[in-house]
Amino acid sequence: MKERFPADVDYAVTLDTTDAVKAGMQEIVMTLVIAFVLVILVVYLFLQDWRATLIPMLAVPVSLVATFAVFPFFGFSVNTLSLFGLVLAIGLVVDDAIVVVEGIQRHIEQGLPPKDAARKAMDELTGPVIGIALVLSAVFVPTVFIPGITGRLYQQFALTIAISVIISAFNALTLSPALGGLLLRPKKTTHGPLARFFSWFNRVFASGTNFYLRMSGGLIRKSVVAVVALAGFAVAGVLFGKVLPSSFLPDEDQGYMYIQMQLPEASSIQSTSEAARVVEDVLKSTPGVKYTTTAVGFSLLSLTRSSFNTFFWVTLQPWEDRKTIEQEYQVIKAKLNLKLITLPQGTVFAFSPPAISGVGTSGGFQFVLEDRSGKESEFLVKNLNKFLEAARKRPEIGMITTTYIPSTPQKYVYVDKEKVLKQGVNLSDVYSTLQAFLGGQFVNYFNEFGRAWQVYVEAEAPYRANLDTVGQFYVRNNKGEMVPLAALTRFESRYGPEFKMRFNEYSSAQIIGSAADGYSSDQATAALEEVFHQTMPPEMGFDYMGMSRQEQKAREGIPSWVVFAISLLFVFLILAALYESWSLPFGVLLSTPVAVFGAFGLLWLRRTVLGMIFPAFMVQIENDVYSQIGLVMLIGLAAKNAILIVEFAKSKYEEEGMPLVDAALEGARLRLRPILMTSFAFILGCVPLFIATGAGSVGRQIMGTAVIGGMLAATGLAIFIIPALYVLVERVASARKGPAHASVEISEPHPVEAD
Repeated sequence: MKERFPADVDYAVTLDTTDAVKAGMQEIVMTLVIAFVLVILVVYLFLQDWRATLIPMLAVPVSLVATFAVFPFFGFSVNTLSLFGLVLAIGLVVDDAIVVVEGIQRHIEQGLPPKDAARKAMDELTGPVIGIALVLSAVFVPTVFIPGITGRLYQQFALTIAISVIISAFNALTLSPALGGLLLRPKKTTHGPLARFFSWFNRVFASGTNFYLRMSGGLIRKSVVAVVALAGFAVAGVLFGKVLPSSFLPDEDQGYMYIQMQLPEASSIQSTSEAARVVEDVLKSTPGVKYTTTAVGFSLLSLTRSSFNTFFWVTLQPWEDRKTIEQEYQVIKAKLNLKLITLPQGTVFAFSPPAISGVGTSGGFQFVLEDRSGKESEFLVKNLNKFLEAARKRPEIGMITTTYIPSTPQKYVYVDKEKVLKQGVNLSDVYSTLQAFLGGQFVNYFNEFGRAWQVYVEAEAPYRANLDTVGQFYVRNNKGEMVPLAALTRFESRYGPEFKMRFNEYSSAQIIGSAADGYSSDQATAALEEVFHQTMPPEMGFDYMGMSRQEQKAREGIPSWVVFAISLLFVFLILAALYESWSLPFGVLLSTPVAVFGAFGLLWLRRTVLGMIFPAFMVQIENDVYSQIGLVMLIGLAAKNAILIVEFAKSKYEEEGMPLVDAALEGARLRLRPILMTSFAFILGCVPLFIATGAGSVGRQIMGTAVIGGMLAATGLAIFIIPALYVLVERVASARKGPAHASVEISEPHPVEAD
């Protein structure tokens, strides 16, 4: 189409709401690449063999490509949520392959041929691999049944991760041992800087393993300390969770924002246009703003047309061009509001679009005050003003206003029906004539230039500007005579609402606003409800619109703690069925509170540290949907570490007759390396989420912070108490059944020597 334009005419797309989606997907693809590289580096550091590293490296593309192939069966597309899930899956799909390769390599170092080593490793590891895959998949099963938008957000992550984990387990049981038998060889002595680094690393790792065994043995001897520590972590996790503000979805940088301008009631369109140009001048001088689209006489918030409203769509520069703090989305919005609030023309403020496009007309909150008694509009106006006055005093509320304009100057047309009848005029002709001349009336369509055009009739603007001209408008009576409308009507000056809004069939007023700096949307809406109960009479009610309504539905639906509890139950039942034991799942899942403590603790720490460096409006680390998805995921991740230790200890204790404590310590010693490898592979795979920038970065930061904090706690703290909890659970179970093994003596752990 541009080719047909004159040479001096061009065009620009001033607002494309899909830009944020495109930019977010590009960011996530880059995150995928970075995560893949970091995971491979971790695997190579621990395995110290490129052949061994190659096998987990091949597991990533196989699992991810196979996951894409399954998407159509669930109606999924390649979008930001599914790609987000794949970023998290990268650190998971290598886990099973790492465990298998480490097991094969360990047996090769003990003198077995590669193929025999692969067979023996699979005899030991088939159970743990299946158990880990089932746990990581089953933990997301309850989320599939959550209704509403929250459920859709959970489901994208849940099924993406579950599918990739199941495929990676199939890989680990088939492809990985086959490749291990073919590719792996005994290590050869090498020299050089890399060999010296690996030698130093192995010495440090051996020393760390000995320290780990000593600490684990001490906690087994003093199991009360382990139980007290576990209870302490659980209490601390709950406290951190309560301190964190809760919300639904973060206020993301979507690449654009809105501005609403409202002049005094009944201001002319000319004065509104002049005021709009002042706002446009402010936007032109604001760094980071690229385009402005202005709609004079319209408000997106109320979806009405009036002479004193103007709405602005403000498009920002691309994310890659906004690298400084001054050009951050929240900073631009805050600085604009500081400038706009000083404009004398009227009320002007900038605000965010809804977190999910199409769900409502604004970010923040949309509160609806309802008159459920059916009284006159004065009753609603009185209570609306009372409510707003009280709400503005609350520290949780930042900006708050209403789209309800109760006192707009109006002209009421009174038609004298007696005079109309005496003059022989049809009453409907009076009303249609008034509408045609003063408001405009549709006539018909006509075709010209290959298009259909609408025909309207109305009086010229000068004749509509003054009501005295109504005497120049005539209507025909039944005798064919022309009767002036001035003889049949009179005008009265009144004040009334610009428009009337009905919500749930009640006369209502929409209230919009946002939380104050440092407060979450949940805290703001809770404050509004508290103000309502304190100030409103029984005849009044309230409700929510847009994104706030979805947030309330999520709150009233299945609580996050119920989802977490059901996920725990699913994992417990899976483990009980897999190991045919009711006691073993307790030993596996008792370490979960440590992971929850780590997740909430790091979220709180990051929020606190950022709050010391940046203004409060730039800190959005909260307990929202993304952190809750991370918590559900941590159930499976924490259980994975415990399964690797407990499964091996159970085999040594029940099948080979090794003393209980010796079996627990042997399982801890042999499984420490794969636990650290898989955990750090996952943690480093999530680092790009932790430091994310650009479109959709806040959600990625929250998710990355939650899962990294949980895994650091599960890896750095929980692995010390897992052997003690396993021994304690087995002792309790044995006491209920009767003595099973005679020897439960504590033996000193054998020191580990460096390679």
